[in-house]
Amino acid sequence: MTVNVIGAGLAGCEAAMQLARRGFSVRLYEQKPLRRSPAHHSNLFAELVCSNSLKAERVESAAGLLKEEMRRFGSVCMQAADISRVAAGGALAVDREQFSRIITEAVRNSDNITVIGGEIGHINRDETTVVCTGPLTDGQLLSDIGRLCGTEFCSFFDAAAPIVSADSIDMEHAFFASRYERGGDDYINCPMNKAEYEAFYDALVTAERAPMHQFEQGGRVYEGCMPIEVMATRGADTMRFGPLKPVGLRDPRTGHRPWANVQLRRENASGTMYNLVGFQTNLKFGEQKRVFGMIPALRNAEFYRYGVMHRNTFINSPRLLEPSLCLKNKQNIFFAGQLTGVEGYMESAASGIIAGVNAARFLNRRAPLIMPEFTMMGALIGYITDVSVRDFQPMGANFGVLPPIEPHIRDKKERYAALSRRSLEWFDQNAEGVNE
Repeated sequence: MTVNVIGAGLAGCEAAMQLARRGFSVRLYEQKPLRRSPAHHSNLFAELVCSNSLKAERVESAAGLLKEEMRRFGSVCMQAADISRVAAGGALAVDREQFSRIITEAVRNSDNITVIGGEIGHINRDETTVVCTGPLTDGQLLSDIGRLCGTEFCSFFDAAAPIVSADSIDMEHAFFASRYERGGDDYINCPMNKAEYEAFYDALVTAERAPMHQFEQGGRVYEGCMPIEVMATRGADTMRFGPLKPVGLRDPRTGHRPWANVQLRRENASGTMYNLVGFQTNLKFGEQKRVFGMIPALRNAEFYRYGVMHRNTFINSPRLLEPSLCLKNKQNIFFAGQLTGVEGYMESAASGIIAGVNAARFLNRRAPLIMPEFTMMGALIGYITDVSVRDFQPMGANFGVLPPIEPHIRDKKERYAALSRRSLEWFDQNAEGVNE
């Protein structure tokens, strides 16, 4: 039996690999290299667009628990991440090119996967299909998905941060450290005193932004990936309590905590490129160089990539999808990835795993795998398919989506550890079913 998977992003690659391992022939449709979206730069599969960080690694964190659950499914994305990791304190960050190359080679080397290049404008209603076309789906395919779903799409704006050359960072005005000394000296810190910060703030809120494309106008900014200039308009100190927070750091030049601090995270294994953490932006390229150059350590920074902003599209999943991630009115059609309203790289990949597993179970005439609500994967999918949700917005991994543990554990660290332990104990008890 053959299954179609549309899109070779993180979700599509996970879905294709889960199906291939279960003996199905997979036709994986991918528009690269014939066409790339405005946010993509590489012809590789599973390209990381916004950041190279996959969030926290500790299993006692929500993001760390999600990644550990994915490992239990034999996730190709987690296998690639573990090989291509770069130092990032308590986070799991990767060399993005190596990460994508490992996944691309794994997919192309699978005997059960045939990659078909070029755009696809129509979903065959009669064939089992997993749609993983991502938040920038457009053109004929977007129109066809709209006809298939019979409902309007939602949309929000997402943004990517700039990347600078390591050699161009002025280390006389920077220092290596992680907050609270977690993870060693994994970040380059760019401190600012009060006067420097205030000048930077004034320039940022008055800087010229890039014009929106017509199709992007009228959308909403997603809170979890907010452009730095939008954040700045919410108050002079908002950034200092967000990505520029100086807590947990001490400037070795002064011996004191900086007034504000910009962190740079390693972008590749060789350490030649660094990402401005939290600096997603829609400023014009010249304005990015001018304004971000006011940060003392970046006054001579060479930008390998400027920040960009684009519209993300997602379907109204609570109205449209079953917990198996198939359409309620067309159970041979599955959706996965950010198009469903999960937010984040690993969240997208995790949904691809579940969609791939359930597409296989559908073809084998078996009941779908519905993950328990106390697992992070189950809780996320439960959220995006919860019919009681009214104003549906994208959701990333967080402990708030999990049911509480009774009796209540007051200490947060102990509570999070217990939540993680509860999930992984289920995986230990159901390992055979998970990897059937």
